[in-house]
Amino acid sequence: MNVYVGRAAVGLAVSALTVTLAACGGADDGAAESEGAVKIGLLLPENETARYEKFDKPLIEKKVALLTLGKGKVVYANAMGDAARQNAQVDMMIGNKVDALIIDAVDAKTIAGAVAKAKAAGIAVVAYDRLAEGPIDAYTSFDNEDVGRVQGKALLEALGDKARNGKIVMMNGAVTDPNAAQFRAGARSVLDGKVNVGKEYDTVEWKPENANSNMAAAISALGKDKITAVYSANDGMAGGIIAALKAAGVNPLPPVTGQDAELAGVQRIVAGDQYMSVYKPYPREAEAAAELAVTLAEGDKIDGIINQVVSSPTTKRVPSVLIPGTSVTRNNISSTVVLDGVFTVEEICTDKLKATCEEIGLK
Repeated sequence: MNVYVGRAAVGLAVSALTVTLAACGGADDGAAESEGAVKIGLLLPENETARYEKFDKPLIEKKVALLTLGKGKVVYANAMGDAARQNAQVDMMIGNKVDALIIDAVDAKTIAGAVAKAKAAGIAVVAYDRLAEGPIDAYTSFDNEDVGRVQGKALLEALGDKARNGKIVMMNGAVTDPNAAQFRAGARSVLDGKVNVGKEYDTVEWKPENANSNMAAAISALGKDKITAVYSANDGMAGGIIAALKAAGVNPLPPVTGQDAELAGVQRIVAGDQYMSVYKPYPREAEAAAELAVTLAEGDKIDGIINQVVSSPTTKRVPSVLIPGTSVTRNNISSTVVLDGVFTVEEICTDKLKATCEEIGLK
């Protein structure tokens, strides 16, 4: 990732996202003065990961409604993990004459031609969560290399002076997702030279069942008593990895990382099966995407929204909003996902987990 704006700007810009534009005399003023009847296309990549349907879609819809005084419309489609389907959905959005398009690409390279078609049709394109190739107008995501660093630091903390003992397994995300390479790079920048990597995998389509198969192969190759930790790029894969470890009779479980702070992941953290996850405040990312899309749709400048500039393999210096993530362990569930209203204590602490929740002060 090529970043041209210093990190000092991140905190200021991110905090600004939580303030409505009306309060700072920004794009809401323009929305109030115009008809506000913009049409925003939203294309999400899959529904295997819980966040997309539960958080991203409703959050973007809510922010678009707020910015357009209820007159804006979001046209939604999910690609169900199929890159060709997503390309066809771009054609559908062009046919629907959307004013701007938010795309979370299934395959960052494959989407490039569809992005070019949308641009040729006069539609502004915002790459969401993954840096799509092609002539995108803006990009918003989390600071992906920093996410990897957070994961790597957590593993080192969990291992302590045993970091050099045994082998760790690296379970990266899908090669079709540029974020996966950035997560890996961030984690490697912390772990290289401090741990011994025994096996490393790129997990097809981020699927938990593929991570499960990879983990079973790693256990067979390395031996169940030789694996000291597992770097898992997200929570869904962590679930598959932990299932494979348990099936092999590994006890105690080694520390396993995650990302997305999904409910199942947080519950595994409470239970002691998963060591940590990375909480990424989806409202900030979703609000940024909605602000970028509405502002571009209305023909206004986005300079006051962006906090960084990044480059994809096809497009240089893309105006961007990058947001930092936070490590979630048993020690700070209350002050992260519960405090922000992502999950309630009641949702996390099922009957099976109530006693453990009380032990760690989650009540």
